[in-house]
Amino acid sequence: MMSSRDRVMAALNHREPDRVPIDIGGGYSTSISVEGYERLKQYLGITKPSEALDDIFRIARVDTEVMRRLGSDCFPVVCGSPSNWTPPPSAPDQFIDLWGVKWKRVQYSEGCYYMELHESPLARARLKDLDDYPWPDPSDPGFTDGLREEVKTIYHETDYALMADSGFKSIWEQAFFLRGYQQLLLDLVRNPDFVSAFFSKILEINLVATARFLDEVGHYIHVVRTGDDLAAQADLIMSPAMYRRILKPAYKRYIDLVRSKTKAKIFFHSCGNITRLIDELIDTGVDIINPVQVSAIKDTAALKAKFGERITFWGGIDTQHVLPRGSVDEVRSEVRQRIRDLGPGGGFVVAAVHNIQADVPPQNIVAMAEAVQEFGAYPLKA
Repeated sequence: MMSSRDRVMAALNHREPDRVPIDIGGGYSTSISVEGYERLKQYLGITKPSEALDDIFRIARVDTEVMRRLGSDCFPVVCGSPSNWTPPPSAPDQFIDLWGVKWKRVQYSEGCYYMELHESPLARARLKDLDDYPWPDPSDPGFTDGLREEVKTIYHETDYALMADSGFKSIWEQAFFLRGYQQLLLDLVRNPDFVSAFFSKILEINLVATARFLDEVGHYIHVVRTGDDLAAQADLIMSPAMYRRILKPAYKRYIDLVRSKTKAKIFFHSCGNITRLIDELIDTGVDIINPVQVSAIKDTAALKAKFGERITFWGGIDTQHVLPRGSVDEVRSEVRQRIRDLGPGGGFVVAAVHNIQADVPPQNIVAMAEAVQEFGAYPLKA
């Protein structure tokens, strides 16, 4: 039997390992919501206290015992907290982040809540205001203090594939957090000079922070996570021509920087139907597409046929319908289909389509993991 690390790397290099790898808890887009994780731990009889991987998006750091029980092959590597910054005072149900964006607690069903975007501090900014804005300090020592030794220990004492996230990688999403989604869409057409300067500010911060992060961990990691949500359920949120003009050069600079610091594969996360951008992303140096939102990109066999020799698919298990509302048998059927469609020749890592939410029954999470063991062994069965 292969180690988790060798299994993932074989798949990423488009070779067939012993089985299709699975990721539950390996990063910011492949984990479990806090409430969903508590239900899963209770179902598995695990009582160890939980830790958060991200407080704003409210996802759990999946414990290694849970990973072992589920057969997960990946482990997260993330930056530390800033030492020269503390959150400004805010109302009890609100939070102001490092970039100055205000988030507000919004209650949902299943006894869970999310921190939703509440106030964008640059909503009314003009071009001249960008230089005076209190941008984050990407050189804050807290982001990397002790990180090298921590990751070195994980690398040598476990056999996980390590997925790293510097915390500084988004351009489009960070821009609309700061500017507001509607206003930024208008800016693309009405205010291109502002957009260019705005994106440049964000990119330069991301480059400095990510370079420092990779200087510490680049030797030990196997995957670098980046991404931006560039699509909706039906199609892209901007034309491919606009993407090529305003975002592609920035992504190319970022990915070139990553490649200069590590041999790790480049993982790009975008929800929605990004089919029309996959060639563009490959051209910038992306190795992995996540989360393969199958409720938007329905024909995964065609996806594999068109792009499978040039890109790895990471995700593919439906979280819109099957995982939250399907039966155990329907979950098993979903996993089997995606493995049949995306698994031949390697180039596939099973994961839920984005983080598993609170409305997913724990038995369906376990069924997903067990189905990978049952149907994912190579050579794949028809």
